[in-house]
Amino acid sequence: MKLTIIGCGYLGATHAAAMAELGHQVLGMDTDTEKVDALNKGQAPFHERGLDDLLTKHTTTGNLRFTASYAEAGAFADVHFLGVGTPQQSDSDAYDLTHLFAAVRSLTPWLADNTLIIGKSTVPVGTTKILREILHEHSRDFANIKLAWSPEFLRESFAVADTLRPDRIVLGLAPGDTTSEAVFRAVYAEILRCGSPLIVTDLLTAELTKSAANAFLATKISFINAMAELCEAAGADVHELVAALAYDTRIGPRGMRPGLGFGGGCLPKDVRGIIARAEELGAGQAVSFLREVDAINLRRRDRMVDLAREQCGGTLIGKRIAVWGAAFKPDTDDIRDSPALAVADALHRAGAEVTVHDPMATDNARKAFPHLEYTDDATAAVTGAGLLLHLTEWTHYRDADPADLRRHIAVPKVIDGRGTLDRERWRTAGWTHRALGRP
Repeated sequence: MKLTIIGCGYLGATHAAAMAELGHQVLGMDTDTEKVDALNKGQAPFHERGLDDLLTKHTTTGNLRFTASYAEAGAFADVHFLGVGTPQQSDSDAYDLTHLFAAVRSLTPWLADNTLIIGKSTVPVGTTKILREILHEHSRDFANIKLAWSPEFLRESFAVADTLRPDRIVLGLAPGDTTSEAVFRAVYAEILRCGSPLIVTDLLTAELTKSAANAFLATKISFINAMAELCEAAGADVHELVAALAYDTRIGPRGMRPGLGFGGGCLPKDVRGIIARAEELGAGQAVSFLREVDAINLRRRDRMVDLAREQCGGTLIGKRIAVWGAAFKPDTDDIRDSPALAVADALHRAGAEVTVHDPMATDNARKAFPHLEYTDDATAAVTGAGLLLHLTEWTHYRDADPADLRRHIAVPKVIDGRGTLDRERWRTAGWTHRALGRP
């Protein structure tokens, strides 16, 4: 089939490459001409495992192309996916739908009759009502344009696999739409044959599914981090607590990882976005607990700074501190709402001399936090430092040799903000080891 993907950021570029991998002819569209040029060369403007290989493979065959023209996109296909970003507004917790609405206004006049638009962007519940009004206002006379919604559930660094082998697919349809499901099933035929379940629902429920899923995951993370605070106060071990809780099938181990907390472009935004939308609908009290979920998450960053100050003798002024990690999670160069960089910045503002290392995200971090020091060598980061903070759980750090590192650091102290360093191994090598939620 011929498909277009409108918006070629993280979601759109991944979806475009995955659809080409399924055998479709795909045209990606984005107004950023530099991004379009890079994608046409098989190069994503961000790091995602396996994505560049797919882009190169399918741009070479011609099954995948990218353009900056709405006219070309509208004429190319009768099925259009919306992958436009919906960040948090700069002055509120609500989603910023400006770019999404602008994209639909620009695309609609070029659409032919019997066109299907499938939204994948994360949006507040009720957005499709506004989009249908935009389609009606800007479409050609008598054009029959249908709108469906199928939110994405991608995990960064697993996005390609999550697109090609999703654990579920959600499709929201308008009342009386009897044809869009068949078209959608044709697009996803290969994935459905492999066993991914399809849940067909109404538009409002489909819109709500993504933000609700992320809010639940955030709640699970913040719950175990609240228990980590309690463990520290009581002298208990949160990692042993997790092991005990995980055997309860109603709870399970997935997502229950204590540490510095969540960041990135999805969970923080979706927690705040669902609160903002609930308040607009008069249901703010129903999700008031999510404010504490967000607060617990942010409090972990403050706790890391307090622990660093404690390990530095009560003051951070003039202390040399090494920070391992800049990305919000491993295997990505995404620094959006990165807990690691939030901590590094707070340490700097408190007077510390901070040197940051990250295997992938240093360039992005340097642009956002130019006042911090950076190095491309993890050992160089700790050389001469009085404290090491482990803030992004890269395998590279977990496998580091603490005995060798001890020869380079001035004071062998480490605070493990992710709980993935082997505590006994580091202590045996002569380090003072602290971790969030552990005695």
